[in-house]
This record gives sequence, C-alpha cells and structure tokens, in this order.
Amino acid sequence: MTTKEKIDWSECPLVEIKPEVQSGAPVLRGTRLPVSAIVDNFDYGVSTAEIAEQFEFAQDSVETILAYAKSHRVAHPV
Repeated sequence: MTTKEKIDWSECPLVEIKPEVQSGAPVLRGTRLPVSAIVDNFDYGVSTAEIAEQFEFAQDSVETILAYAKSHRVAHPV
C-alpha cells in the first residue's frame, strides 16, 4: 500500500471526518490524529506495536485501521 493510493474511510467505525478537525482529513475517532500517520508509518516499516506505542493507541485498533486501509483502496490511485 502506498501513500499515493486513495482510501475510502467512510465506512470505518474507527475513523471520522469533520471539516473543523484537521481540515476535514480522516482522523481516528475522538482524536486529531490523521489516519494517514498510521498508514504512512507502517509503509515506512514501523511495526504496529511501535505505532500503537508512539501514538498511544491500542495495537488492535492500529491493526484494524491498516486492514481497513488495505481492503478499501479506491480503484484508481491519485
């Protein structure tokens, strides 16, 4: 998965998109953490355990975000 691929986050229960939070970028629900930070870190080789520790978020939630991202890529990369 590359960061240039577009992901449809609209059905992920762990993600919310609000215009007033991070300029409408998809973030972890109840936080200001862009989900792209999780995906980008994983793409750069950071383990799910390290990502969870770095962002103080449950490892199973990090894994859920990554699995969702992998399965919900939009057909055409941007």
